[in-house]
Amino acid sequence: MDFSQFNEADSMRMQQLMERNQMRDFMRLYSNLVQRCFDSCVSDFTSKTMSSREEGCVSRCTDKFMKHAERVGQRFAEQNAAMMEEQSKQK
Repeated sequence: MDFSQFNEADSMRMQQLMERNQMRDFMRLYSNLVQRCFDSCVSDFTSKTMSSREEGCVSRCTDKFMKHAERVGQRFAEQNAAMMEEQSKQK
């Protein structure tokens, strides 16, 4: 982002705010991943270790979730680039 309209102190605060928000969003994503895969895959609590079936399920679940997040990120970047291009054409 361009913070050139801000003074140096305000620019630093904005940067820190963005970094804090990114970390919060990452932690929310990670927490949702853990909860979703645990709920979907773990069903036997008679042992302290996961069964091979549960481990395989968790692995597939996390792979699918991460691929989805990557795809959404790519689409967001494409849409953002298209919006920026459209804005530059209007000027």
